[in-house]
Amino acid sequence: MIAALGGWLVASFAAPLAIVGWRLLSIRSEAVTRASHELRGPITAARLGLELGVRSGRLEPDRLRAIDLELDRATLALDDLGGATRLRHNRQQCGLARIGEVELRELVASSVEAWRAAAEAHSVNLQLRWGGGASLVLGDRLRIAQATGNLIANAIEHGGGDVEVRGIVQSAGVRIEVIDSGPGLPAPVTELARRARRGYGQIDRGRRRGGRGRGLAIATAVAEAHGGRLASAPCDRGARLVLELPAARQMRAGA
Repeated sequence: MIAALGGWLVASFAAPLAIVGWRLLSIRSEAVTRASHELRGPITAARLGLELGVRSGRLEPDRLRAIDLELDRATLALDDLGGATRLRHNRQQCGLARIGEVELRELVASSVEAWRAAAEAHSVNLQLRWGGGASLVLGDRLRIAQATGNLIANAIEHGGGDVEVRGIVQSAGVRIEVIDSGPGLPAPVTELARRARRGYGQIDRGRRRGGRGRGLAIATAVAEAHGGRLASAPCDRGARLVLELPAARQMRAGA
């Protein structure tokens, strides 16, 4: 009787511990996968940007700023990996520790420039169009660069052809659209992001497993942490991803 009771007590404690252990292992695995994704993309963009500069015989200030931005993103990925085992909600998971006013037009221009060499390597025509005046948002510059960089990289890799990045300044905030001429999304943005976070499913058939979904999951988390959102919109061709971020004055008013 006592032995049976002892066994039951051990089992009752072991089950919760096993669940906690599995959860921590899952979080660590997700963090490693995310860090690998966030290291590979920026480092590839920086390398191709340098190679393009060498081939053209010039490294202009805009390109150097873009390369520096991508290397900062890679450093951020390593910082994130260092805190991989802590259970955190979206805002903390995105580590919004460097809050300040971010000029989105300049940041998006740097993101586009950073991925121009990669676009050339994929025979993609990458363009930036901007409409409106000042585009200040309150947030973390590198986190927002994670979102814009992932959306542009996804469009280049999975869309192909022509990729257009549009910035539209509105009264309530800034709307950034990334439009490609590929086959479109295989599922809604929320579903692709969810699959990537849970680590299962073939996100794009014939493509790298989870590649597009991983970038969308990161961009979604960044958007939500900044009080914005990521969604898809109707498009005559390919995919059209829309990142909306509130204006700095809106964020201050809601603080």
